[in-house]
Amino acid sequence: MKRSILALAVALSLPALPGKALAETGGRLRLEVLVDGRALREYAARGTTYVEARRGHEYAVRITNLEPVRVAVALAVDGRNTIDAKRTSASDARKWILAPWQSITIDGWQVDEATARRFFFTTEDRSYAQWLGDTANTGVIEAVAFRERERQQAWGGPWFGRREDDRARNERAGADAPAAGAPAPAMKTQRESASRDAAAEGSVAQAEASDELAATGIGRDVRHDVERIQFDHESSPSSSVRVRYEYHEELVALGILPEQRPPAGRRETARGFTDSWCPEPPRGW
Repeated sequence: MKRSILALAVALSLPALPGKALAETGGRLRLEVLVDGRALREYAARGTTYVEARRGHEYAVRITNLEPVRVAVALAVDGRNTIDAKRTSASDARKWILAPWQSITIDGWQVDEATARRFFFTTEDRSYAQWLGDTANTGVIEAVAFRERERQQAWGGPWFGRREDDRARNERAGADAPAAGAPAPAMKTQRESASRDAAAEGSVAQAEASDELAATGIGRDVRHDVERIQFDHESSPSSSVRVRYEYHEELVALGILPEQRPPAGRRETARGFTDSWCPEPPRGW
């Protein structure tokens, strides 16, 4: 069975390029929201890309690498990483690895190395984010891509990555990045992640979850095998894409979609007179 590849942690990072904002680096990563295998129509407004959520429907996210190099893509739904449900920076997040020009489809939240649980459109009060205790970022799907660090080639020899001793690697990569050759850290449960996030965010007040606004639930199990590897990527993202999803009523209220009134139908042909008597209802009606 075909496996998806994900990176567990950020490896050594190059210094960020000055003046390279995310908004200036788009166009090399495509993100599509799929319902029944078809991409939802996109609406560009207010500097944001919107799609219309379909209440109760399962959906998937297809990401496509439009670069001629491998990239690591951090993918978040409702502000939560789709691999481990944590809230981190894009650079520190676990990522999906895409070959040049490759597309992968993420059907749901990755709950172990062989299983995902489907994304589906619901409301904030019934969402996975609500279960995790933070609905501040619902309604947003975001992907950020990082190119694989350029490898150096020995004269007349094979490709190889720059080698450093474990101590130097840990100092440069930070405490969260495993040293070369270290075993992969075990995945944390969603509850453990939520507890750590809550402690980290501390004073952030939790807004009351809406029973009308769109959010993403955690649904049925589907088979999704993944392979975990170490991946050395640049510190600056090469591209990013953000999509906001809302139900029809909210898109109308935002002015993204025009208000649609139901057709008048039979009322368009109504008349005041006909050549007949008044009908009588049954006695006692």
